[in-house]
Amino acid sequence: MEAVRAQRLQPGVGTGPRGARPGLTGAPAGLGSAPAAGSGLGPGLGLPPPPPPLGLQGPPAPPGPGAGAVPGPPAVLREAVEAVVRSFAKHTQGYGRVNVVEALQEFWQMKQSRGAELRNGALVLYEMVPAASPPYVCYVTLPGGSCFGSFQFCPTKAEARRSAAKIALMNSVFNEHPSRRITDDFIEKSVSEALASFNGNREEADNPNTGIGAFRFMLESNKGKSMLEFQELMTVFQLLHWNGSLKAMRERQCSRQEVLAHYSHRALDDDIRNQMALDWVNREQNVPGALSRELAATERELDEARLAGKELRFHKEKKDILLLAAGQLGSAHSSGC
Repeated sequence: MEAVRAQRLQPGVGTGPRGARPGLTGAPAGLGSAPAAGSGLGPGLGLPPPPPPLGLQGPPAPPGPGAGAVPGPPAVLREAVEAVVRSFAKHTQGYGRVNVVEALQEFWQMKQSRGAELRNGALVLYEMVPAASPPYVCYVTLPGGSCFGSFQFCPTKAEARRSAAKIALMNSVFNEHPSRRITDDFIEKSVSEALASFNGNREEADNPNTGIGAFRFMLESNKGKSMLEFQELMTVFQLLHWNGSLKAMRERQCSRQEVLAHYSHRALDDDIRNQMALDWVNREQNVPGALSRELAATERELDEARLAGKELRFHKEKKDILLLAAGQLGSAHSSGC
């Protein structure tokens, strides 16, 4: 019985003809409607969106003068990042120039030494995007899984690494503020705002089979966690919706509560990525060009979010899954020659 339940909750969609944008072309019955771009952290589950991480994000500024200039972040973002870095340096290392890469690593080591539960340790990981010339782009993944990227035009790889570390450090520091914790007051306020936005009633908030009730369930299950920690959890549900997995689970007679309970305790791992990549291999075979179109759209979304200083894991994971699928298709073609 447990094996059957586990099979129904698998993230893979399975074979068969699929559209180019599964999960967005049709709403999963009973699991909420398909979202507009940028909506919510739990699309496909009917979950209202929690507040944005920092409120410092905005559209990129127009390109600056000079050859090779690219859109940069708003001035307010640059100033906020520099202010946080200077403040952190003042309180931890004294005055003077701060090595922001070292500061970010020390911040997470400090958190671990104070009892933070970091399943994969306190190591901060950097990933450079291969490029032969500027601008260089770097991504940084924090120990909990949150991802940020260089948000400025970076003429060198070292500058790209520093830029990514700056925005990650700012988010790490801000995330420690009490206002970024999920508390009873925060839950009540969020649920009340969701009820007002969706014209719901109090009974819906107490019913786990409704979208508002599922939202309350998710918040209460994560009481005490920070907004970044909650974002990391919701990335799994964003990917399940994008891939069409939530719709497939509904067709396999999985309830909303089963899905929430199962994936609230399951980390994003290679098994999930591989199953989603296989789904995209199947889609490309059924609809030639679907993979390249989705990859192009994902890369645009990733760049826009990176330049705006936003958390990037959802976009980055999408790109990695699509590249994994492309690699599998390439291997299949090579072996078939």
